Amino acid sequence: MEDLEGTKRIVIEHVQPQINCGKYPAKRVVGEELVVTADVFGDGHDEVKAQLVYRHSKKKTWSQVPMQFLGNDRWQAAFTPDTMGRYEYTVQGWIDHFYTWQKGLKKKFEANQDVTVELQIGAQQLEAAAETAKPGQQKRLRKWAGQLRSNTSAADAVAWATGPEVSELMHACCERQNVTTYAKTLQLDVERQKALFSTWYEFFPRSAAQEAGQHGTFKDCARLLPRIAEMGFDTIYLPPIHPIGRAFRKGKNNSPTSDPGEPGSPWAIGAAEGGHKAILPELGTLEDFREFVHQAREHGIEVALDFAIQCSPDHPYVKEHPAWFKWRPDGTVQYAENPPKKYQDVLPVNFETEDWQNLWQEMKSILMHWIEQGVFIFRVDNPHTKAFGFWEWVIAEVHKSYPQVIFLAEAFTRPRVMEQLAKIGFTQSYTYYTWRNTAEELKQYMTELTQTEMREYFRPNFWPNTPDILPYALQEGGEAAHITRVVMAATLSSNYGLYGPVYEFGINTPVPGKEEYYNSEKYEAMHWDWGRLTKTREVITLINKIRKVNPALQTTWNIAFCDTDNPQLFSYVKWSSDFKNLMLMVVNLDPHNTQAGWVKVPLWQLRMPQDQQYQVHDLLSEHKYTWTSEWNYVELRPHEMPVHVFRIETTTPGMGHDNLDDTWLPNDHHTSNE
Repeated sequence: MEDLEGTKRIVIEHVQPQINCGKYPAKRVVGEELVVTADVFGDGHDEVKAQLVYRHSKKKTWSQVPMQFLGNDRWQAAFTPDTMGRYEYTVQGWIDHFYTWQKGLKKKFEANQDVTVELQIGAQQLEAAAETAKPGQQKRLRKWAGQLRSNTSAADAVAWATGPEVSELMHACCERQNVTTYAKTLQLDVERQKALFSTWYEFFPRSAAQEAGQHGTFKDCARLLPRIAEMGFDTIYLPPIHPIGRAFRKGKNNSPTSDPGEPGSPWAIGAAEGGHKAILPELGTLEDFREFVHQAREHGIEVALDFAIQCSPDHPYVKEHPAWFKWRPDGTVQYAENPPKKYQDVLPVNFETEDWQNLWQEMKSILMHWIEQGVFIFRVDNPHTKAFGFWEWVIAEVHKSYPQVIFLAEAFTRPRVMEQLAKIGFTQSYTYYTWRNTAEELKQYMTELTQTEMREYFRPNFWPNTPDILPYALQEGGEAAHITRVVMAATLSSNYGLYGPVYEFGINTPVPGKEEYYNSEKYEAMHWDWGRLTKTREVITLINKIRKVNPALQTTWNIAFCDTDNPQLFSYVKWSSDFKNLMLMVVNLDPHNTQAGWVKVPLWQLRMPQDQQYQVHDLLSEHKYTWTSEWNYVELRPHEMPVHVFRIETTTPGMGHDNLDDTWLPNDHHTSNE
């Protein structure tokens, strides 16, 4: 019995968020609130109190937040982390004997019972609290105890003893006894705000040359920075910039053989010039790269590099560390395969090697090398084909010294695998958005991402296309589909990206029968007219500016869906935490035909009155409309503009956002479709 805590009467269960029974941390960014709930209850009818306690892992002292009773033994509290790194949190509960006494005293008095003894019990509790209180508090507590022992009328004594002044002081200074602490200390990883809100632009640096037939350089890339910044992107993602292998080099359209002069796939990493820490000589020098990173930062842009753990047959690792690869009985090294596809130019790394410790350390050193060059964002290629244990270790190792580093998982694979990568440390994740097309599919997927446990650890990054993926929606829908898919990506998720400039220019010729680009830039250098203006580029620029000035679009989690009477209309609302910024999106999912119908705005969810007029301001067209009820008529013509991005504006204080700066919005944009 020595191990039992017989005086403790509180049970604490179902503390949330709690990922895999506390094995993995929840995720937030600096300034993003963590709401914690728990079941806290005790035996009998005594009153229970609970609190949330938390601290940064580098601090010794715990902060405390009283939990609010929600009903049916459920309690809730929240805190907002202000520092990057690992936090700890848990829940405590105890019997509040003074509050129990207050409630009992009031009930007995209201039942006309004699409360003389009850007042003496209260005096004892005040005196006991005074023993451990601060000097100023001691004086007040003892004075109050004396008043309860005096001949004050019962009515006055009860009113005073159950009033706020006594209650607040006793809550502050009463020593809590027999406190139960939840069995687990849970964890929270807090990252910088860019983990939650970012806008990515991918391009191939070898295609950045100003003249046709020339190989792009980092200096050419630097000349594109004003253009990309003007479009509103804050992250440039470059495919691998390393030397490309010559053995089994792929040719145009993934041909198994290449012609002289063809550059090959950047993902076939490694040649005589070096491996993952080297730069393809045609792109420039390491100093050129550093200068590009510096200039990008001056434009408000960060450079993200591709971290692809794979090698060409020419990579120095093949000779220096043969144990890191699988060798076939005929003496050849095993190349990558996804039958019937063959990738003879790429060798997968064997994570079951007996030399795994040296392998892990070398992979970490690659990341550290590029961090030292000023890179703090990595898009990780196919992380689901490498060991989970390695990722958990290497991400934690990097974050010990550089907590600001962001890892984006490029893993279009099975749901549980994608979820596991997020749990073990990846900051953001590619998603299935690319293949969610109908209103019902989009609604179900967004509900899964934002209203289940995934919301606590899985940060989606929506990409309408990639160099590997030209979805059927873009193949078949033309310009209207390119506009709707990018606007939805940018407004459904606070993190989104696109592969350009093919997206801007609406290039959508596929490999017949496949979701792949014909004449893919993966296998050849292109020459682009970077000054070319398109409607899609104009909308991309506009939606990125809209995101930056509307807080409702800077988080993924605040979303509700609108009823419509037309399944081709997909509509949803988003709101800022203070409900001062309200956004309504209406999308025509049919890229070929005009679609019209009625949309129901969930006024109650936006905390708007049901009987008041309000204005919707289309930030894409600059048109404004006055609506008077929940249900409103819209008509969207895809050849004009297939989507509305409304800001809801109301004159009611505290609701709507009618004072945002619109000076950057053009006056000659597309006309309204109503």
